[in-house]
Amino acid sequence: MKIRTIFKPSYLKIAAGISFLFIVTYFLSPSFLELLELKTVDARFRSRPPITPGQDVVIATIDEKSLDELGRWPWPRTVIARLIGKLKLYGASVIAFDIVFSEPTEHFELNSILSLEGEYKGSESIPPGFTDYVNKIRTEIDPDVKLGKSIKNSGKVILGYFFHFSEGAAPKEGRELLHNYQNVDVLKQGAETILNASAIESNIEVIANGAKGFGYYNIVPDNDGSVRWNPLVIQYRNKYYAPLSLQVIKAYLGDPPLSLTLTDYGVSNIKLGATSIPVDESGRLFINYYGGQKVFPYYSIADIMSGRIEKERLKGKIVLIGSNAVGIYDMRVTPFEGVYPGVEIHATVIDNILNKRFLVKPQWFNLLDILAIAGIGIFLGIVIPRLSAITGIFTVIAFLAGYIYFSLYLFNHNGLLFNITYPVLVVITTYLCLVLYRYTMEVREKKKIKSTFQHYVAAPVMEEILKHPEKLKLGGEEKELTVLFSDIRRFTTISEGLKPNALINLLNEYLSAMSEVVFKYQGYLDKYVGDAIMAVYGAPLMQEDHINKACLTALDMMERLNGIRQEWKGKGLPILNIGIGINTGNMVVGNVGSEQKYEYTVIGDNVNLASRLEDLNKLYGTNIIVSERVYKQIGEDFFCRELDIVQVKGKIKPVTIYELIDRKGVSSLKGAVDAFHRGLKYYREKRWEEAIKAFNTVIELKPDDGPSLLFIQRCRQFMVSPPPDDWQGIFIIHH
Repeated sequence: MKIRTIFKPSYLKIAAGISFLFIVTYFLSPSFLELLELKTVDARFRSRPPITPGQDVVIATIDEKSLDELGRWPWPRTVIARLIGKLKLYGASVIAFDIVFSEPTEHFELNSILSLEGEYKGSESIPPGFTDYVNKIRTEIDPDVKLGKSIKNSGKVILGYFFHFSEGAAPKEGRELLHNYQNVDVLKQGAETILNASAIESNIEVIANGAKGFGYYNIVPDNDGSVRWNPLVIQYRNKYYAPLSLQVIKAYLGDPPLSLTLTDYGVSNIKLGATSIPVDESGRLFINYYGGQKVFPYYSIADIMSGRIEKERLKGKIVLIGSNAVGIYDMRVTPFEGVYPGVEIHATVIDNILNKRFLVKPQWFNLLDILAIAGIGIFLGIVIPRLSAITGIFTVIAFLAGYIYFSLYLFNHNGLLFNITYPVLVVITTYLCLVLYRYTMEVREKKKIKSTFQHYVAAPVMEEILKHPEKLKLGGEEKELTVLFSDIRRFTTISEGLKPNALINLLNEYLSAMSEVVFKYQGYLDKYVGDAIMAVYGAPLMQEDHINKACLTALDMMERLNGIRQEWKGKGLPILNIGIGINTGNMVVGNVGSEQKYEYTVIGDNVNLASRLEDLNKLYGTNIIVSERVYKQIGEDFFCRELDIVQVKGKIKPVTIYELIDRKGVSSLKGAVDAFHRGLKYYREKRWEEAIKAFNTVIELKPDDGPSLLFIQRCRQFMVSPPPDDWQGIFIIHH
């Protein structure tokens, strides 16, 4: 089988190729597609009916009512101590703070006594019993001591703390460091994927010494700011620590063992008692939100302190203490809402684990994703070619709807995260590519039929050619040639303002004049494409100076155009302007077509580049643009200026382009060109203001200079939005 046959496109090959590309992309896991998949999970949350949480968790909230009755935040710690006492009387099972007490209370009277004690310590005459008196006073009036005693007396308090991840944060270490994972099983040492903290913000010792446990309350959002995961393990100084949610559950269930299993790819398992918690390699739990905020019972701390809450509502419950008051609101973004209390995120994680309501994606789902990507692509590659356009699009819509419904069903009823993004993208991309391929093939067939019909009168001969297109023989040779493209600017607008006869007469007069110039310099007039002209130099007859001849043609075209303008101006006809592009290099030249009809033409990348150069005149406001290869050959005979370094469509390597101005020694624009080159130098050195000054000098000498106006605009844009550090002055052409 010939290589050409192997790589000949077909519906199935295109579909299989697209599936293969998406499988490779799946393994690469680009972040923007991962984020897009998370957005589909958000949509699944919002489409799911609300879920009622268990009865284990309630939230004691610092709300507006509490601030009105108890004073502004932060409250005296004696108030917090009283709150703990109230919750103990209510019979709360566990009391957890989504708050850290990392600084001692500022107390004027106590500070005065402690200052006096410090003065006596330096003296030999300390009054008898003074130290005991100070300790007694401290116990009676220090709010921190009172809060510490209340925490110790309750025996039910889990205190929160948090980790810092930025370098330079000063650690405030305390008892929290004793409450790490005690059961850590390292199956195989490997890459560290667990969050690694740089410092810790602990509770002060006088408050922390009576706590039952400690857990961090760090919440880490995704790149889009939404909180979807809760890290169940953070590493700090080679030890591993559990969050507030796990420590609360551990206390609530009577301190079952909490274990962490590590392997070469990261976290393998986290287990609390008999419950295995599904986490990713970083130890993160995907949070299964039940709805918007206030899914869990909220009770105002003011009502708790005043006894307005029925005892049964708090008895035996986990009570999380946090805030949702304006100004001290711990605001988070979740799949349901842009403003969501952080304390309720902890409540949701606790309920997920207690009731085993997990969202999971087993490892073997990755294989299902790959099979889905491959199977969907191949299925479409077989089915779509056999369907009409209308039937095909309805089939694709039905397929997408069915797949999405299936994924939603798994999510709602089984808590399974089946990938939606990749299969949907495969369906859409494959369908569009197959439709485009079908359209391309139909256009090609129509062109073939039209071409054959023009040259074959007998229907049997036409039918024979269409049945056996392989009978057409093509050929050519590669030569170094120069190609010139020219095109009338805004020809469509001009043609709309003329009657058909006037338009044809105008176009014929113009093309005749330009063709004479091409023939004058022995150019081969390849073709007219509407108002465009394509000319080749160096073929079919060999020409040593084919580059010079093409450049002379371009200059004479402009000169001849100026004469035509003067004639037409007197007749009231439109004033034309043209753009010309010239490139030289190796091209394939020869008879292209069938044995009955063919044309002598050139093809190749260098031909395409000449066409791109012609089109660039619109951008730069010039008339003749040549490539760097042309410039290097004509530098001694023609006057040019460097315009820019561009990366044109279809080319990976950037090219330097030049404006052909005139023959050497004829132009009076040397001063303007020198100033332009200075501006171009400053532009590439990112010296925007100096560049603008140089380009303004050009405009003073040549007021209508399009390139200078363009570069002034670019400089001003870069002054507002600078280019990246590795910018090399290359302008990318996207069309």
